[in-house]
This record gives sequence, structure tokens and C-alpha cells, in this order.
Amino acid sequence: MDIVRVQDIGLRNTDDPEILEWAAREKRVLLTHDVATITMYAYERVDRGLPMTGVIEVIATDSIGKILDDLEILILCANPEDYENQVLFVPLF
Repeated sequence: MDIVRVQDIGLRNTDDPEILEWAAREKRVLLTHDVATITMYAYERVDRGLPMTGVIEVIATDSIGKILDDLEILILCANPEDYENQVLFVPLF
């Protein structure tokens, strides 16, 4: 697993559409807590026929252990291309 934070690559105050564009260009799945707006922009990209490498939204309603377990399942059970044009939510159930 190779995680890059937006803060570390100079995108800290960047708008969501630009972050999704960067993720698509870099072929990275976006992991975020931003359930308020990122979903809308992700599906907008799909509707426009633009590449969308996938979004995993972490909703912090469960323990960090449960969230990490669910993330591990997602990482081990799929290939990056399985996430294309998908928005998934963690916890899974």
C-alpha cells in the first residue's frame, strides 16, 4: 500500500475536482473523510466520461480498528481497476 497525503504533495487547499483530476492522472484511489462534497464531484466525473480511479470514503462512526479492518479487506480483495468509477464507504457494514 502506498499512501500519499494531499498535504505532502502540495494539494492541501485544492478544490475537490482538482484532487480527483490528480488522482485520475496518477492512477490513485482517493481515500477521504470528505463525505459532504467529494461524492458529488466523483460521480460528476463519471457522468462526464472523465477517468475516475475510485473513492473510498471513511465515515468515522466505528472504531478505528473496524475501519482499518474494512480497509484491509478492500485492499486485499480487489485490484485498483476494480475501484474505477466507484465510490465505496467504510465501514462496509
